[in-house]
Amino acid sequence: MEGLVTAALFLLGLLLIVKGGDYFVDAAVWMAEISGIPQFIIGATVVSLATTLPELMVSVMGVLQGEVDLAVGNAVGSVTANLGLIMGLSVVCIPSVVKRAQFSLKAILMAAAAALLLALCQGGALPLLPSMGLLVIFAVFVWANIRDAKQSISQRDPHSRRDISRRRILIMTCKFILGVVGIIVGSELLINEGSAIAVFLGVPASIIGVTMVAVGTSLPELVTTVSAIVKREASMSIGNIIGANVIDLTMILPVCSLISGGQLAISAQTVLLDLPACLLLVITAILPPLLTGRFYRTQGAMMLLLYAGYVVRLIL
Repeated sequence: MEGLVTAALFLLGLLLIVKGGDYFVDAAVWMAEISGIPQFIIGATVVSLATTLPELMVSVMGVLQGEVDLAVGNAVGSVTANLGLIMGLSVVCIPSVVKRAQFSLKAILMAAAAALLLALCQGGALPLLPSMGLLVIFAVFVWANIRDAKQSISQRDPHSRRDISRRRILIMTCKFILGVVGIIVGSELLINEGSAIAVFLGVPASIIGVTMVAVGTSLPELVTTVSAIVKREASMSIGNIIGANVIDLTMILPVCSLISGGQLAISAQTVLLDLPACLLLVITAILPPLLTGRFYRTQGAMMLLLYAGYVVRLIL
C-alpha cells in the first residue's frame, strides 16, 4: 500500500511540473512580448527567480535540520545539473545564436561567482564576511538586467504596443502563479519520494545532495527548458539557466552561512570534486558563445558527457 501511495505521489508531481511548466513559459513569453523586454532578460530575472525557489528552500531547510552536506551539495549540484544536463539538452536541441550585449556580462558574472566560491571554500568552510563578495556579484547581475530591460523598452517602437485587456492580464497572471505553484509542489513531491528511497538504500547525504536532490530542485529549470524547446523559445531557456545559476551561486550559500552562525562547513568532496566540476561546466557553457556569439550542438553534447562523467565519478 505504501508503495502505491509513493507511486501515486510521484505521478502527481510529474503531472504538476509538466502542466506548470507549460503555463509558466506561456506567461513568461507573454510578459516579454507585451513589455518589449527580450526573452533572455525575462528568463534571467522573473523566470529564474521563480525556478530557484526549490533550491533555496531545500538548502535552508537542510541547514536548519543539521544536514549541511545536503544543503551545500544541493546548491552546487543544482548549478552543475543546470549546465551539464539541462543547458546541454537545450543546446543539443536548439543550438541558438545569442546577443552578446545581453549575454556576455551575465555569463562572466556566473563564471566569477563559481571561481570565487571555489576559492572561498578551500579552507573547508565558507565564512560569512568573505561570502559577501558573492552578494556583490548578484547585485551587479541585477543591475545589468535592469539596465538592459530599460534600454530595450526605450528602443521599442511605440506604435508596436498593443492594447491589453484586463481579462488577458488576469488569465496570464493566473497562468504564471499556477505554473510556479505547480512546478514547486511537483518538484517537492519528486524530491521527497526520491530522497526517501535513496536514504533507505544507504546513499550518503553529500551524494544525494549533488545528484538526486540537485536534479530534483532543478526540475523547474528542466521543465521550463523542455517547454521552451517545444515552443522554440531557446533564448528564454538560456536566460533562465544563466539567471538561476547566478542566484544559486551567489545567494543560497551565503544565506546558509548566515543561518549556520557565520561559518558554513564545506566537505572535502565539495572542494575537490563538486566545485571544480561546476567551474569546468561553466567554462564549457560560456566560452563558445562569448567568442562566436552562438552555441553549438557539439558543445551541448560535450556538456552532457561531462555531466555524465561527473555523476559516474560520484557513484564510483
